[in-house]
Amino acid sequence: MHKFPIALTVAGNDPTGGAGILADSKAFHSRGVYGMAAVTSLTAQNTMGVQDVYNIPADFLESQLHSIFSDEVPHAMKSGMIATVEMMEVIAATVRKHDIPYVIDPVMIATSGDALIEKESVEFLRESLLPLAANVTPNIHEAEKIAGIKINDEHGVRKAAKIFLDELGIRSVTIKGGHLDGDAVDYLFMRDREITVSSLRIDTNHTHGTGCTFSAVMTAELAKGKTMEESFRTAKKYITSAIKNSPGIGQGNGPVNHFSFKGE
Repeated sequence: MHKFPIALTVAGNDPTGGAGILADSKAFHSRGVYGMAAVTSLTAQNTMGVQDVYNIPADFLESQLHSIFSDEVPHAMKSGMIATVEMMEVIAATVRKHDIPYVIDPVMIATSGDALIEKESVEFLRESLLPLAANVTPNIHEAEKIAGIKINDEHGVRKAAKIFLDELGIRSVTIKGGHLDGDAVDYLFMRDREITVSSLRIDTNHTHGTGCTFSAVMTAELAKGKTMEESFRTAKKYITSAIKNSPGIGQGNGPVNHFSFKGE
């Protein structure tokens, strides 16, 4: 019997620790889950933007995943920044071999506005990778890009969710409404029900890594055997606390606090 449940992140590295595998690892560990990581891309970035990106060759990503899964299969996994089709193919092959919950944070644009995915990768993501996920966690901009519609309000969120579930064949989708006006409302859409959770909007620009962190907490909770709804609700509480208690690091869009949430 393992002392800890195990979660794996497959994502890029942010050397300042606000996003990517470092943010995911902090989120895993703060939720009492042992974290593993396979790196997809190395970035030169900070709170002010992304200065450079080096994408790991797909065959080396495959070697990383083989090393992990041949030794110890995690209880859940997530992916974040996946820049190329070749890397997506490697991840898809791994997911098909192992019956574990898989959460996709479809990272396309950094908080700073920098693009993090090749244009030709978006179609493969929509058609081949997203249907393999237990849950997909786009923000409004990512949901617009994937669904191919403009989202201005709750009606648009529901329209996008229908595309995710009915046309793309995704099992469940979490659409994060932080970029809409009003309170910060997040939506979980499953085939049999919908859950909406709202929190007061926090006036801050310290939101670097929120998408990574939210999806990592969901993955950690799924690794513990929690339901999708339980995982979603915990992630919402966690990220609200993390934003509210930002450590104030950096000169731009600072990171969130991965150690402030003391809930269940």
